[in-house]
Amino acid sequence: MKLAIVGGGGFRVPQIIEVLARARAGDGPHAQLVVDHVALHDTAPSRLRAMKAVLTALDYPCSPAVSSHTDLDEALAGADFVFSAMRVGGTRGRVLDERCALEEGLLGQETVGVGGYAYALRTLGPALDLARAVRRAAPGAWVINFTNPAGIITQAMRSVLGRRVVGICDTPISLVRRTCAALGLDPSAAERNGTGTDFDYVGLNHLGWLRSLRVDGVDLLPGLLADDARLDALEEARTIGADWLRAIGAVPNEYLFYYYCQREALAGVARSRTRGEFLDAQQGEFYEAVAADPARAGALWEAAHARREATYMAEARSEDERDGRREEDIAGGGYQRVALDLMTALSTGEPARMILDVGNADSGSAAIASLADEAVVEVPCDVDGDGIHPRPVAPLTGAPLGLVQSVKACEDLVIEAVRRRDESLAWRALALHPLVDSVRAARRVLDSYIARNPLVAAVFD
Repeated sequence: MKLAIVGGGGFRVPQIIEVLARARAGDGPHAQLVVDHVALHDTAPSRLRAMKAVLTALDYPCSPAVSSHTDLDEALAGADFVFSAMRVGGTRGRVLDERCALEEGLLGQETVGVGGYAYALRTLGPALDLARAVRRAAPGAWVINFTNPAGIITQAMRSVLGRRVVGICDTPISLVRRTCAALGLDPSAAERNGTGTDFDYVGLNHLGWLRSLRVDGVDLLPGLLADDARLDALEEARTIGADWLRAIGAVPNEYLFYYYCQREALAGVARSRTRGEFLDAQQGEFYEAVAADPARAGALWEAAHARREATYMAEARSEDERDGRREEDIAGGGYQRVALDLMTALSTGEPARMILDVGNADSGSAAIASLADEAVVEVPCDVDGDGIHPRPVAPLTGAPLGLVQSVKACEDLVIEAVRRRDESLAWRALALHPLVDSVRAARRVLDSYIARNPLVAAVFD
């Protein structure tokens, strides 16, 4: 079986190869998954060389064969699965996404609000090019989209490839696992049939809520919400506030911090470098160091990876926790675990229950009744050898529904703005987002993105 990774010079690649190597040795949770060849594609040859040096240094036993390519069709040819993990514009683009917003007093975050939309504007064209290349070179492949903002990119790619594109994020299923652990349950119980454990989660990518967790038909979530000691095990309760979780009767996705605590998020970013600035500096140093001393590539990657994990979403945490996350907060396994769980279920037929970004009406009826059938939503799904089967969810109502409708309308405007090359539609998308308080500020931010990032400007040429 062949896997192609688009964005194959990226930082997560060794984590994927490590798990695939263990699987080929018959070890770990993906022991049935046998990938013989991984093709890494990247537009930057220097990054490909760095990743090959890291993989050589780490020397995972039983690793699949790894090839590197700058030609997309060559990398994709004959692939059974494709990971879309591109970062158009690199970390420098993320720095501009964040800083242009912050200069106008708006939140700069790569997937939420105006920063996420700037990222989408410059990424949608290449993502659609990738979808067309897959249709040409690997028409039977499943495309698993890592590329952010995942909901927007997945929805656009599905316009070319249909249901063979699925978006993933590790945040929702990690939340379910950590909630199970906080309740004293097996963290993976809700992902398997026959355990009596089930859950209800619904929303968009980076905008969803865990609304129940049932064991033998009994919902244990109300008891957890009433227990401060157990809630302390959930990072969402510590960052957003246990009292708010009780008020809404649900556990929100960690990215709801930016909606529920916008002032605190802005203040947190103002206290330090933005996440983009941190990653730009760190990754720049890492790739330069590997180029200078390839023999140390493995150790350099491991050190940089540990620092990256420890500082994730640091703006959401108090000063004494900013440089280190609790072990339970990072125990979910990351994007690579979600992607490989999905690959395993689809290729072996071994059933799995996951939370995925799929079409609103992929089950035959709309998961969120007021959204279009083709809208990409994030819901629980059963996955097996026959494909991806979204599970029924309870209706989304009230304020959460209003927030989802508002954000999805803006996402649709971003896609349409790129399709029509229309600045006015892009301005509307930015201005109408719930985290933007001024249409004039939104116009200035868009003008700044166009003036300072040629990749955004090219969208409207």
